[in-house]
Amino acid sequence: MSLTSLFAGWVMTDEVQRRLTENSFGDLRFNDGVVIQHVLAAPLSITALAERMGVTQQAASKAVADLERRGLLRREPDPADARTKLLHLTGHALDAVEATRDRRQELQDELVAEYGKERVDDARELLASIITRFGGGEAIRGRRVRPPR
Repeated sequence: MSLTSLFAGWVMTDEVQRRLTENSFGDLRFNDGVVIQHVLAAPLSITALAERMGVTQQAASKAVADLERRGLLRREPDPADARTKLLHLTGHALDAVEATRDRRQELQDELVAEYGKERVDDARELLASIITRFGGGEAIRGRRVRPPR
């Protein structure tokens, strides 16, 4: 079951990515969402981002520089400490978040149409229970989901 759910997640993620590309968001990569999810919750310093992601400051800085270059993030001075820069999402990033949510909802609606609401709800409940069973619920709520090591 674990591989089946993993592969189902991968193919659905690939489908969302394909649809985003069709909707002028071909510049997005799956890993962009790892950074965006943290900054979406609240502006962060690179140090805080690295800590939340469980990576080095150097790795976080590299990811941020790439997202800045592609117009998804910008840095602004922290009102509480001008020496610190906080990361903010750009309008393009916010549009990408909305487009991603819309594409995921489309997939959800298609699954319900094909398999029925009850089956889809049962599958979601089962997977959510498995996540909780193995202690992943808090990581999801805290936007601290990482691939296994």
